[in-house]
Amino acid sequence: MRALALGAAITAASVVGATPAWAHVHASSPGAVRGGVAMVTFEVPNESPSGSATTELTVTLPDVASARTETKPGWTARLDRDPKSGAVHSVTWTATPGAGIGADQFGLFRIAMRLPDAETVNFPSAQRYADGTEVRWDETPPPGGGEAQHPVPTLQLGTGPASATEHHAQHPEPAVSAGPAPEAGSEAGEHHGDNAARLLGGAALLVAALAATIALGRRRA
Repeated sequence: MRALALGAAITAASVVGATPAWAHVHASSPGAVRGGVAMVTFEVPNESPSGSATTELTVTLPDVASARTETKPGWTARLDRDPKSGAVHSVTWTATPGAGIGADQFGLFRIAMRLPDAETVNFPSAQRYADGTEVRWDETPPPGGGEAQHPVPTLQLGTGPASATEHHAQHPEPAVSAGPAPEAGSEAGEHHGDNAARLLGGAALLVAALAATIALGRRRA
């Protein structure tokens, strides 16, 4: 009985002390490849024990050459660039007055960037709350295995060809789709054929009129 009670106590303590993995800030980008352009999404849950709203998120980037953030209602985004090279060091999203991520909610923050040529890429992040609390998500897995208390958001990058996300980022689709346009060559050929037919028809009429005039002149003579 004592052994069972001790085991139950240990299990309960481990459950209480553990943070569910889905509650961590994490990054995702399906189909992302090494050195490719991708849309990276950061999922940020509210973990405040007091229910304070998340009002700011800073994500450190691997000094990417270029980056663009998605428009997010209720939030402003600021890119920290190197004044000389133009490389982007980090991005900070700040909630406007009255906005933020409330209790039992999560927010999605998206940014398009060119990823480094590496197997994995880390995005150390800092989550700030309205009450002044700050949680830093920058810990790597412990040496003995398992999961860190505040793991750093990480992406595993593939080695295949450029993904559809990169193609869409470089060659966006038109906002309004249209039906198939006629081929330029065939349209020009049709116009050319019409003009030629008209010229031949006019020439035939001219020759017929000239022949009729000559025949009428001979009869009178």
